[in-house]
Amino acid sequence: MRKQVLALAIISLLLVGCNSVKKASTDLAISNPIVTAIDLTQVSNDKVPVLINPGRFTAEKVTYRLPRVVQGTYSISDFGKYVNDFKAFDYKGNEMPVNKLDANSWSINNAKNLDKIEYHVNDTFDEETTGGIGHDTPFSPSGTNIEPTNYVLNLHGFIGYFDSLKKGQYKLDVKAPTSFVRASALQEINKKTSKDGKSITSSYFAPRYFDITDNPMFYGELDVEEFQVEDIKIVLSVYSPNKTHSAAKLKTVVEKMMKAQKTFLGDINTTPRYDIYLYLAGQNEGAPKGFGALEHHTSTVVVLPEAMPDEALAKAMIDVVSHEFFHIVTPLSVHSEDIHYFDYHQPTFSKHLWMYEGVTEYFATLFQVNQGLVEDEDFYTKVLSKIKASANLNDAMSFTKMSENVLEEPYASQYLNVYSKGALIGMCIDILLREASNGQRGILSLMKELSNKYGKNKPFEDDKIIDEITAMTYPSIGAFIQKHVVGNTPIDYGSFFKRAGLEMAEEKVKTNYIQNNGAFIFLPNQVTGEIAFSDAVSANSFWNENGVKPGDVIKTIDGENLTLANAQEVLTKVFMWQPGQDVDVHLNRNGEEVIVKTKLTQSFTTGENLREIENATAAQKELRNAWMKG
Repeated sequence: MRKQVLALAIISLLLVGCNSVKKASTDLAISNPIVTAIDLTQVSNDKVPVLINPGRFTAEKVTYRLPRVVQGTYSISDFGKYVNDFKAFDYKGNEMPVNKLDANSWSINNAKNLDKIEYHVNDTFDEETTGGIGHDTPFSPSGTNIEPTNYVLNLHGFIGYFDSLKKGQYKLDVKAPTSFVRASALQEINKKTSKDGKSITSSYFAPRYFDITDNPMFYGELDVEEFQVEDIKIVLSVYSPNKTHSAAKLKTVVEKMMKAQKTFLGDINTTPRYDIYLYLAGQNEGAPKGFGALEHHTSTVVVLPEAMPDEALAKAMIDVVSHEFFHIVTPLSVHSEDIHYFDYHQPTFSKHLWMYEGVTEYFATLFQVNQGLVEDEDFYTKVLSKIKASANLNDAMSFTKMSENVLEEPYASQYLNVYSKGALIGMCIDILLREASNGQRGILSLMKELSNKYGKNKPFEDDKIIDEITAMTYPSIGAFIQKHVVGNTPIDYGSFFKRAGLEMAEEKVKTNYIQNNGAFIFLPNQVTGEIAFSDAVSANSFWNENGVKPGDVIKTIDGENLTLANAQEVLTKVFMWQPGQDVDVHLNRNGEEVIVKTKLTQSFTTGENLREIENATAAQKELRNAWMKG
């Protein structure tokens, strides 16, 4: 998963200043799949009817659940909360008693007589309050959308499982209007048009419940483009409610990016088809607010703001989608038993988020400079931004302990560090490997070796993988992991940069219009609900040159009022401002109106930057080249 942390960080700043059953079930004949149906032609009040026909049970009591947690999210979603009118029927059509056990679970007695279950599902997008972590709604890319022109079918939000039938096969029928475009990586086995020609029922097959959760679908008024990246067919499906962006416009960016990724990965095992589902959120009341993406084995669901300018959207797609695609390495090919035997109701978590999310994020950063998509300086800036972001979290917390207890505090609030310190851990291991092998080995080659040893169908033992990595590499790697990943010793990044002939230095650096080199420049007032500029605004060249002073209260930005309630939405737009754009900002300075109406210029501040050591040795330069370009 890749969370777009900007909006989350903004709202956070303003508010504060896997073990499934391994034994084969005997309750259902293996030859009889669980028949499920989703009817998009019978939606009422944003609720979709769902039917579950499990076949005959031999047990006296069964329990049906929707996931409490889904893979890749590391947070509680409680998809059962969005189920209404849950009913069970016997073979004579009579309604049977149902006992609701918790938010996600229902038990049914006399299960031998159970014929089918019916219920309605409400979408999660309409229920979102903020895009933050720890809130009581699912992260948008793992959620569901139900509206006349678009359906985001993350199937774990619609289809559940019986405790005793987790390995049962599934047949899924999705009925939708004929006019709808359909996008799914799940195997379609049949398609039937209704007699009146108004609807089409597409039938899909899933070998087990995992394949239901691993294969999202997109239905509705979609814009779709396909292209080939070597032996992988890429299908890009875009929903833009106001037709602001198109798949054709994004295809060039995504195709160039994925070709570079494939070149970077080399001969690592991939997939014959990869789907990208992009939902662009409008500004309506029911639009999702959590931006980012969620990975699957052969697809990713991406949610981003539709208001993004073309250039900003292209950059976001490179950052977010590349991260998700690199998940084919880990955890999709290299993962622990906690992930392989995932329990959707009471999961246990692996200790190695530094690998699953951290190394993946590192690859998404490194490949861009490796393949010439960005300049060295851009790569340095991205690395330093991760160091700054990590410094705002608990840098002395054991990463393995945080990972293993990621649903609980004080660890849950530190999850975002997987994209900062987790990526930096990957970088340090990469530099150490390059140094010890004279540039011949790096963390990508290590992950390939682990992928060959394990692969998507063979998990590793969580407590043994560090020893295995040490044995496969060098003692220095094991020592680093024990000290900085298992242990709680902060990393001295300067010492790693020095190995590669780089040093951190204070100088003039580019920044945006809401931050000074990663630090926000606002001072929220919890009592009045207003947001003012902090003292830090004086160090932001654009605002300073336009006469803005600390304490100036922001009233409107491009015609929109700014309050704590809408800060995430409005300030996200400001973050996406680009030089050359016209802006109109109204401020209140002690009762006097101050207007900044001008054309944006690049903003600068003072901060640390990475630069080459003047007298770097040949060995240092060779290591830097192997690290960044090898």
